[in-house]
Amino acid sequence: MSFLALFQRPALRWLLRQRAVYRWGSRVIILLGLVALLADFLAGSRPLYCQYAGRHHLPVVESWIVGTGAITWPAEFHRNTWHDLPYDNVVFPPVPYSPGDLHLKGRQNLSPWGNQPVSSWRYRHWLGTDHLGRDVLAGMIHGTRSALLVGLFGTGIALIIGIWLGGMAGYYGDDRLKAGPICLMGILVGTTLGAFLSLQLIRHPAGQEGPTWLLLSGALLMLVLWIFGFARIGRWIDGQLQTRTFRVPLDLILMRIVEAVQSLPGLLLLLALVPLFTVPSIWNVVIIVGLIRWPGFARFVRGELLKIREMPYLEAAWLAGIPHPRILWRHALPNALQPVLVLVAFGISSGVLIEAFLSFLGLGVPADDVTWGTLLNMARKQFSDWWLAVFPGLGIFITVAAFNLFGEAVQDSLDERQPYLPDRKRDRGDGSA
Repeated sequence: MSFLALFQRPALRWLLRQRAVYRWGSRVIILLGLVALLADFLAGSRPLYCQYAGRHHLPVVESWIVGTGAITWPAEFHRNTWHDLPYDNVVFPPVPYSPGDLHLKGRQNLSPWGNQPVSSWRYRHWLGTDHLGRDVLAGMIHGTRSALLVGLFGTGIALIIGIWLGGMAGYYGDDRLKAGPICLMGILVGTTLGAFLSLQLIRHPAGQEGPTWLLLSGALLMLVLWIFGFARIGRWIDGQLQTRTFRVPLDLILMRIVEAVQSLPGLLLLLALVPLFTVPSIWNVVIIVGLIRWPGFARFVRGELLKIREMPYLEAAWLAGIPHPRILWRHALPNALQPVLVLVAFGISSGVLIEAFLSFLGLGVPADDVTWGTLLNMARKQFSDWWLAVFPGLGIFITVAAFNLFGEAVQDSLDERQPYLPDRKRDRGDGSA
């Protein structure tokens, strides 16, 4: 059964349908995803549509293309404010403010419930403003994107590393992997050089403000290619020299590395990784989350592989002459990944908390970015502005609770000790399912 087939399990659908708390948790996750994807259309100073100088424009969409040089804008569009242009027709987003818009006169520290110096209710700051006059609701909407970006992509990086290392440790164990001395030395050299060059690529992105998803993917691909490249070269040399092969205690080595990483205090490791990145970017936080969360995934995947590595169908595949790597990636891992989804849901909520924590401390993200953590930090400086603490705090609490509830729903759907679920009834031959 594939990894995504878990969402089609009758037990999970039954839990989401019958238990209101799980159902609302999944709905909140969907809503948060939509807000993150449509943040530019929900809150921004650029119009959704405008007619200017007899021409029709979609500034929000066009702003993604103008930087590539494919289209050009009128000179008046290259400005910080869009509200005072003489449009023929214009439609602004529901929240007509960008999270970084500054209003330094008359709009600082506005309460959501007080009188506000705006021309109409259309321009009201519904969640108030901070000490620079920035709209809190716009910051909350765009902060949703930052929180989910770190939670999803950071957990994705941790999952990839954990599946790779945990899968090899659990399947090969201490007795299935054999290699020559030159191959082992090549793996060590390739890992060292690949990790160093990948980190340099991320830390010093030439000509860019910060690492993007493409740059991050390139760094990970570089690391993998260096490791496998040196391993192949070493294996070829061992074959030419006909050196003696040794059993590699892979499980022992990898688990000692996992234990060494997990033995470090999480806060200390978190703060030690932040200074490694010279260019502030939200992608730095994504990488940090991936680097500190992977040991948990590795241990979990290893435990699942230890349970199924001796299954008859895997032994039959090996006796049929299928190589161990193909058995691992094509037959063993797909049957071990479904329970990992429980850990993924909890990992996303942990990533959201880490992003809020680093933003609160002013670390990892650019100083001008508005996130839930930076709003909480401003509340610490402006203690009387209660709305700067209440609304971001509620956003963090609701997001973490929603992902935790979804993780519990997945965990319950996989629990074989709950016979009332549809899958269990069918397995017991109960026709009342």
